[in-house]
Amino acid sequence: MKYFTSQMKKLVRENKELQIRLQEIMKEHDLEKSYALRALYHSVVADGGKYQMAYQALETPKKR
Repeated sequence: MKYFTSQMKKLVRENKELQIRLQEIMKEHDLEKSYALRALYHSVVADGGKYQMAYQALETPKKR
């Protein structure tokens, strides 16, 4: 599964728990939002994470 910033932003926007976790990561590790989003992706989405299915549901169909 590939990381897409736009998908991750949308997932966070739609989920209050992820919004809170993103803010915690940014503050705790002193990260910019883009880096914190990627860290959040690897902790809760990638490799069978809790939000993997929700993230995959946001994938846009490829144009042919």
